[in-house]
Amino acid sequence: MADRTRTRLLNALKSSGPQTAADLAKGLNVTSVAVRQHLDGLHQEELVGFEDIKGSVGRPKRVWDLTAAGHQQFPDNHSNLVLGLLTGLNDFFGDEGLEKLISHREAQSRKSYQEAIDGVPDLAGRVDKLAELRSQEGYMAEVIEENDGFYLVENHCSICAAATACQGFCRSELRLFKDVLGPEVNVERTEHQLSGDRRCVYRIEPRPQL
Repeated sequence: MADRTRTRLLNALKSSGPQTAADLAKGLNVTSVAVRQHLDGLHQEELVGFEDIKGSVGRPKRVWDLTAAGHQQFPDNHSNLVLGLLTGLNDFFGDEGLEKLISHREAQSRKSYQEAIDGVPDLAGRVDKLAELRSQEGYMAEVIEENDGFYLVENHCSICAAATACQGFCRSELRLFKDVLGPEVNVERTEHQLSGDRRCVYRIEPRPQL
């Protein structure tokens, strides 16, 4: 039970970002005492850290977040192997070979995504299906509806090591989303993990009718 609560705490901080112990307890439906005990243990392991934020009244609020080591608890698709393969590919075939690899991966993903999304009539359903596909690949994706559009939120980058080594992977994924959602939809990346943000977020909305 303790291990399960610990895992749920890490997942909650990964998916929803910095939170107080009270917020975590409410979201996980456990006692604040239990949450604080687990947070203390995770803090000793240097998997979480905290910041005391002063408010206008009362005592400062202690807000908890994952450390770099905490983020590393989530899978990165065998990052060392991936980096080694990319380095070797670049050494043998240069930038052109690397771009061909990225294009090949993009084409494969486009085919599988398109097959899953085809037949879904509305944009909301297509975005939900895309989030489902991305979560299956380890991106911890969710959809937030706002105004006339949606935010596709990816709380984890399962190819972070590869994307860090070659930004072409990030450009490829943005192209991929635009292609599978169609020309009548506008897709814009509003947050980018490799640019220092906590996660990657894409704004998806219908293009204005002329």
